[in-house]
Amino acid sequence: MSDTASTKNAASKRTLLLMIAVFVIPVVLAKLALENDWFTKAATNKGQLLSPTIDMTSVLQDAAPKWRMLYVMPENCDAVCENALFSINQVWLALGKESDRAEAMVLATDNSDPEALAALTQYPNVATMEISAPNQLATNSVYIVDTQNNAMLFYQIKLERQDAVMESRNMLADMRKLLKLSRIG
Repeated sequence: MSDTASTKNAASKRTLLLMIAVFVIPVVLAKLALENDWFTKAATNKGQLLSPTIDMTSVLQDAAPKWRMLYVMPENCDAVCENALFSINQVWLALGKESDRAEAMVLATDNSDPEALAALTQYPNVATMEISAPNQLATNSVYIVDTQNNAMLFYQIKLERQDAVMESRNMLADMRKLLKLSRIG
């Protein structure tokens, strides 16, 4: 009888250890994953977040509240510039019925490439705004500006057309998400 009692006792201990392992191991693994950055933490945006945001109110003060894809025209419009112009136009078109809530816009300064500005007629959906004051925005990036005129996300435009198209897909995904979550603009 003592053999069966010790066998039952050993089986009970194994069951207890197994139950503890089933509940403790996942908690320990989760803690290790958080401490060692084994995954990206709740980042759903594909663009790079600006922290702090850049206030564009002085530039866009008279503009209607819309979500904007903003690009600053450089002095010389190279392949990166052409890719950026193509990207913001294509993203705006891809927004479909939501495109009335968004705007593709190019900021032009006194130093901007005049030939590229003239060529913007190829993109009738891209608005142009002349600004005189210098701004904080880089000329090799497209910025997402919210309805309160805060530049909040940016996308580094690539030299290769295929890479620029992939970045456009990221921009489109973020714009769709922002428009879905926003009731303004």
